[in-house]
Amino acid sequence: MRTANPILRANTFDLRAAPNTTTMTIMGTVHKTAFLVLIVLGFAMWVWKEFPVVGGRIPAGLYPWLIGGVIGGLVMALVTRFKMDAARFTAPIYAACEGIVLGGISALFDSIYPGIAIQATGLTATTLLALLFAYRSGLIRATENFKLGVTAATGAVCLLYLASWLLGMFGIQMPLLHDNGILGIGISMVIVVIAALNLVLDFDFIEQGQAKGAPKHMEWYASFGLLVTLVWLYIETLRLLSKLQSRD
Repeated sequence: MRTANPILRANTFDLRAAPNTTTMTIMGTVHKTAFLVLIVLGFAMWVWKEFPVVGGRIPAGLYPWLIGGVIGGLVMALVTRFKMDAARFTAPIYAACEGIVLGGISALFDSIYPGIAIQATGLTATTLLALLFAYRSGLIRATENFKLGVTAATGAVCLLYLASWLLGMFGIQMPLLHDNGILGIGISMVIVVIAALNLVLDFDFIEQGQAKGAPKHMEWYASFGLLVTLVWLYIETLRLLSKLQSRD
């Protein structure tokens, strides 16, 4: 079972629950995902309220929180990836870290383009529900070719961002990735679509986890993996909307 999400790897659900123990369910994963999303929203709103951003200037007091959120989120992601049964503890911490970072980023963008954070949140939620409906109704099927295509596309995006980061260290920018021209907007649209299609793979992966009788604690791990995709999708949607609004 192949997935583009680096958290939900192909061998994750090779595990089997011990006999006569509770196994993973889709609804259990849904409830835990909702809980993690609420943590993200709660911490994002707290950052927005405590550290108001005006005119695109991040207040000095917010920088330590942002740095801590980035580092903490990365550490929790790595720990969760290699210690799956600890996800019930690490996933909420990861969600809190992401909430801090997303709160700061959202406040920054919203100070420049008022209302953009609400738009990005609405589009992310709508995309999630639309793809869930399409998946459950059979309009989109996670075939092996579909998984391979999304995996390859996701890898290409990762390499693109890595190249941009490395070139940025030498003062070289990739204008096609960051500018608001037609091509730059087109690239952002493609990346948003790729991020969204990863949700389909996540849905399939969670469904397979239930079918294969994965242990109950894997609900937390699967929820964590789905949250990773949602965070990526939100950030890419925010970037796309900012490019579109900057052209007005």
